[in-house]
Amino acid sequence: MEQQTMTSAPALGAALKPRQLTMMGLGSAIGAGLFIGSGAGIQAAGPAVLISYLVAGTLIILVMWALGEMAAANPDSGAFSVYTARAFGPVAGATVGWLWWLQLVVVIAAEALGAAGLLSTIFPALPVWLMAFVFIAVLTAVNLTKVKNFGEFEFWFALLKVAAIVGFLLIGAALLFGWLPGVQSPGLANFNFTGDGFAPHGFAGIATALFVVAFAFGGTEIVSVAAAETQDPARSVGMAVRTVLWRILVFYIGAIFIIAAVVPVGSAGLKSPFAAVLDAAGMPGAATAITFVAVAALLSALNANLYGASRMAFSLAERGEAPRVLASLSKARVPVVAVLASVSFGVVTAVLEVAFPEKVLPLLLNIVGSTSLLVWTSALLAQLALRLRADREGTFLPLRMAGFPWLTGLGLLILAAIFTVGFIGEDSRPQLLSTFALVAVLAAGNWLHHRSMKRSAKSPERVGSPEGVEPPVLVD
Repeated sequence: MEQQTMTSAPALGAALKPRQLTMMGLGSAIGAGLFIGSGAGIQAAGPAVLISYLVAGTLIILVMWALGEMAAANPDSGAFSVYTARAFGPVAGATVGWLWWLQLVVVIAAEALGAAGLLSTIFPALPVWLMAFVFIAVLTAVNLTKVKNFGEFEFWFALLKVAAIVGFLLIGAALLFGWLPGVQSPGLANFNFTGDGFAPHGFAGIATALFVVAFAFGGTEIVSVAAAETQDPARSVGMAVRTVLWRILVFYIGAIFIIAAVVPVGSAGLKSPFAAVLDAAGMPGAATAITFVAVAALLSALNANLYGASRMAFSLAERGEAPRVLASLSKARVPVVAVLASVSFGVVTAVLEVAFPEKVLPLLLNIVGSTSLLVWTSALLAQLALRLRADREGTFLPLRMAGFPWLTGLGLLILAAIFTVGFIGEDSRPQLLSTFALVAVLAAGNWLHHRSMKRSAKSPERVGSPEGVEPPVLVD
């Protein structure tokens, strides 16, 4: 591998457009967690789940704002991993980076198999394993081409989901107002504020739902990763953050309000809440339509997660935290080895799950299930430290989070509440403990790695760039 100076080192492309970044952020927040999983939150808290969604939505807005501030100032494919390293040291940064990478590559398998499973309900003759591997192969090919192709795929995936939500909101509003001919409006009978209809399980139900619905917003942090490959990062990130903030609340709160008003707690319809509302509105083929939208949501997430995993692996390799080969770039400025390595882990997981159903994937998902919460915590803590440093040194920031440090503190307080609820719950406690154990293993491994690097750097035979870290090279 021929060494080059850092000034001439090839870099990732910068072909993502502002509209693509904006839709990517919005599409990441609108996933299968909303289309399929929203019923679980309503089942836990009743219509009072709206409070849980408002709290969780507020949290993700604060996290996105914090990430946007840091990404606009220092766009980097390592995003929160790099910012955590700058705030608290390379071991902390590498631990967060590897933790996020592991989550994404495991979820790639889950999303491929989930999309194939949903599609098999419409086309039962097609084998689930075959559809899953076709999905992975096609989206890997997309990720191996120029980043603008990935951005365009994600743009249209996100646009489809947004169009589905807008259509659902219009139909739901017409149903509630009694504007649909031949269909009686359910009104707001489910919102019984005088009895226990609004919050049938009280505060405990709202708290339990908060832990459930927080995961629906997972994936929005990918915007900070993609900022490194956008045109005019400061402007693009600022636009994406401002646009996504209010739309998340409108789409999520609007959709959940309609579902809670139409579908009673305890109804079997909560297993597929969007289809239940459309059935109540007398829409033929509602279940099939929602199934296709859910498949698109899962494939969009798979596409984005493969992109995010490859860029994080590239960044880790660039910083000497991963094998150097992962920093190799193709002529299209794509980290092709990082893409293939990331998808390979997902493929192996999918193969094992097909061979041993319900044994491998649930175990891995349980281990990485709470990763997003820890990533958001690291992002807020890093923003707190770096913003204080920037203000102290008089550093210009193109995008500044308002209400600092109080809003950052509010985000950390919400996260503390979610962790508390998770540790109290019998079902969620093992998941949190497993994730914390994984963090401890990763942190120990990264500490030993850095200790070894320091010893090696002191060796008189050590030559090349600092700590033996070479800049990325182009490969065919």
